[in-house]
Amino acid sequence: MSVTEANPPVALDIGGMTCASCAARVEKRLNKIEGVTASVNYATEQARIDADRPIDTADLIAAVEAAGYTATVPPAPGSASRGTPGEELPAPVDEAEPWRVRFLVSLVLSVPVVAMAMVPALQFENWQWLSLTLASPVVVWGALPFHRAAWTNLRHGAATMDTLISMGTSAAYLWSLYALFIGDAGMPGMKMPFELTISRGSGTHEIYLEVAAAVTTFILAGRWFEARAKRQSGAALRALMELGAREVSVLRDGVEERIATDALRVGDLFVVRPGEKLATDGVVEEGSSAIDASLLTGESVPVEVTPGDPVIGGTINAGGRLVVRATRIGADTQLAQMARLVADAQSGKAPIQRLADRVSAVFVPVVIVLALATLAYWLAVGEGSTAAFTAAVAVLIIACPCALGLATPTALLVGTGRGAQLGILIKGPEVLESTRRVDTVVLDKTGTVTAGRMRLVEVVSAESTSDEEVLSLVGALEDASEHPIARAIADAARAGGDLPGVEEFASTQGMGVQGVVEGHAVVAGRRAFVADWGLQPSGELLRAADAAEAAGHTAILAGWDGEARAVLVVADTVKPTSADAVAQLRALGLRPVLLTGDNAAAARTVAAEVGIEEVIAEVLPAEKLDVIRRLQSDGRVVAMVGDGVNDAAALAQADLGLAMGTGTDVAIEASDLTLVRGDLTVAADAIRLSRRTLATIKGNLFWAFAYNVVALPLAAAGFLNPMIAGAAMAFSSVFVVSNSLRLRRFR
Repeated sequence: MSVTEANPPVALDIGGMTCASCAARVEKRLNKIEGVTASVNYATEQARIDADRPIDTADLIAAVEAAGYTATVPPAPGSASRGTPGEELPAPVDEAEPWRVRFLVSLVLSVPVVAMAMVPALQFENWQWLSLTLASPVVVWGALPFHRAAWTNLRHGAATMDTLISMGTSAAYLWSLYALFIGDAGMPGMKMPFELTISRGSGTHEIYLEVAAAVTTFILAGRWFEARAKRQSGAALRALMELGAREVSVLRDGVEERIATDALRVGDLFVVRPGEKLATDGVVEEGSSAIDASLLTGESVPVEVTPGDPVIGGTINAGGRLVVRATRIGADTQLAQMARLVADAQSGKAPIQRLADRVSAVFVPVVIVLALATLAYWLAVGEGSTAAFTAAVAVLIIACPCALGLATPTALLVGTGRGAQLGILIKGPEVLESTRRVDTVVLDKTGTVTAGRMRLVEVVSAESTSDEEVLSLVGALEDASEHPIARAIADAARAGGDLPGVEEFASTQGMGVQGVVEGHAVVAGRRAFVADWGLQPSGELLRAADAAEAAGHTAILAGWDGEARAVLVVADTVKPTSADAVAQLRALGLRPVLLTGDNAAAARTVAAEVGIEEVIAEVLPAEKLDVIRRLQSDGRVVAMVGDGVNDAAALAQADLGLAMGTGTDVAIEASDLTLVRGDLTVAADAIRLSRRTLATIKGNLFWAFAYNVVALPLAAAGFLNPMIAGAAMAFSSVFVVSNSLRLRRFR
């Protein structure tokens, strides 16, 4: 094994954790190593280890294994191969599927068992043996994960919720076997009436197979729901690395050769055609074009590049053919560095300890001790082994944490289902706690507050020219170009009708276009470009261009037949719902901040339009992450709303990350909440729904614990046998589920 350094921190993938108390146990074991500070995240199933001295990775793995779990070193972000061309990357393992299968099989087998036990009319002759036949696979195979986890914990001197589940179901099942084979319960014609009151000492003629089967099925349902809602570790990194190109055309002795991107080397020349992604970071050697870097930099306007300009892998060539010399490959590229930013931000989050798991370290041992004490007490007072064992089993069953296990996943399932109907995707229960504490919401500009694509917002025409004539002639000319700004003008012009044809079209990269439209020599582009053609704009047109540029917009001057005729203003427009959304966020007690990679003028214009006072502009992706950290260091609890790759690290670092569903997969995977409709007003709905779901979970947990506090003394006193205990346990679960279903009425 390699020896790790104090910096950077070491990451380990942890396997075998079933609850947050498991994460706490692994963290405690790692922190016992001298010089090590570890943080174990149950949500991502990763450990982040900082050490002030060289530590052998084997020692870290051994410490985790000593606690009863597995540990492996994950591949470094950016260093793993993206696969050969055409090869699909392996899909993440569906951790919910095994739970689903066990739950459905157990449900089918448990329903008749419970029905026969609760309804005496269904108890035909020898019905108890059919119950044993149906319940045995549920208790042995369905509950096998709980038995296995309980045994592992026992070997390491620990106890978790799995321990109680295993003990409770096993005790009920074994007692039923005793009653069937040794007691009177196996006699033909045996009836077991359902009664709310029992006589102390009863039990040898009753079986509790329905208790064992029902408890197992309920807990399996909870684990399945939880697995479905749990955020998958590493999904953001996988999506980020898939953003890169799989293949690249390399120039070898002047001949193009198609190879896998992983085979590219520093210094290689590669060709990038219009519409293609740049395979890696490099410097332009030949050609000029417009590069769409909005995914990485947040800039809404494509960047013009010419020979000598640096370019970034993962960006898109929106213009002409380029020949680029590779300067950085693999883990050194900006794309890979951003992947590491996401990884660091995610692993740096402290694990949210669920209330049920926080108390399990005390609750579980106390229940086991109470059950043993109950057994010893009733034996000591001479009530007999039947009464003693019945009361002890009742204690285990009544305390079996079914309601505790269902409190979070059922509320989360209903809340997320209702959220999906409203265009809100909640990724996991750890998200909800953050929504309660958030006081600042950082909004990315491009694609979040604004539409994220260029549009023609204004046409200023000279006195002798109509707007319709400007759109017809200039729109036809720009329609021959593939530049995003040209597309915006052409689309607006085409909305007014068909465009005339263009002759003698020519484009000067980064400057403008010219051609002949309906006999007019039309020119459109930057000021210097139209000036080179001898066109002198009037004072009115120059003032319009200055005002547009001062507002952060792009001004295109156009003219024909030797005269400047118009200024066309192109900009990334604000979404119509953004102002209302900002007002709703303020009403929730949140302080909005606009964060963007665009220039300050454009940012201030957008902020004023939607009602935001605090603006942070002209920031790079890494600086966005620094902004979030700075706000957090100032004591703020920060929510971040974004949509691009450049937002991914900031979304992961924020206390609450909200991604627009119209954005990139990377941003969505790194976030905590996804707003499917791409409407910022949904962000306010998302926070309200999350807070309501959190309140429901807390109500469920309160009931689950209060039920145990009241029921445990009754069971220990001998007033409840396992039959009644099982019914009470089932009722507590039904109550928790019913309370969760109220979230379906959320508006």
